[in-house]
Amino acid sequence: MLGCEVIEPRPRCVLPFEAAPAEVRLLRRAAVAQLGQWGMPVATDEVALLVTELATNVIKHVGEGVAATLILEWRSERLRVEVHDKSRAIPSLSAEGCHDECGRGLHLLGGLAADWGTVLMAAGKAVWCEILLDQDGACQRIERAVAVLEGYQGVSSGTVLRGAWRAAGLEVSAVELIADLLHWTAARGQDPDDMLDRAQMRYEAEADAA
Repeated sequence: MLGCEVIEPRPRCVLPFEAAPAEVRLLRRAAVAQLGQWGMPVATDEVALLVTELATNVIKHVGEGVAATLILEWRSERLRVEVHDKSRAIPSLSAEGCHDECGRGLHLLGGLAADWGTVLMAAGKAVWCEILLDQDGACQRIERAVAVLEGYQGVSSGTVLRGAWRAAGLEVSAVELIADLLHWTAARGQDPDDMLDRAQMRYEAEADAA
C-alpha cells in the first residue's frame, strides 16, 4: 500500500491494500489523512467507519490477504468511497445472516451513506458508497440520525408512532445503535471508551462552532 493520485479537475485518490486487519488500520488512517489534505467538509469518523466496513467485508467474504483497492473521489457535493476486489460475488443486506454485533456491516453502510451499490467489472467488482457534503452539517446529521433510528431494530414495523411514543421509540433505538457500535468497536480490537471520547469531542467541537 499506499499510493495516491489526484486527477484534475476531480480530486481522486487510489490506495491499493492487502485485505488484512493490520492493513485496514493503515488504510483508514490514510483515507482520513487524504481528506485532511483536500480540506474536505465531511465527518472523518464516518469515512473511517465506511472504509473499515468495506475493507473488512473483503476480508470476510473474499479472503484474507487478497489484493484490493480503495478509491476516494470528491464529486462536487458528494464523496464517493469505492473498494475494488477480484471477486464477482454481489453483497446484499439479506446475505448478512448474523444478528449479533458482527452482522450489521452493510446495514450500517446503508444507514450512514446517502447511496451505495455494487458494480461488476471484468476483473471483479467495486462496492461503493457516497456521502453528502452538505454545508449545513448539523441539520444533515439530525435528519440522517432520525432516518436511521426510525428503521433500526424494527421500530417502524408498520405502525406509525407519534408524539411521546415516537420519541420514546427513537430513544430506545439510539441506545441499541450505540451499544451495537461499541460491540463493533470491541470486535475489531479497538477501545469502546476511546470511540465514545472521540465522538464526544467531535460533538462538542461542532456545538461550539455552531
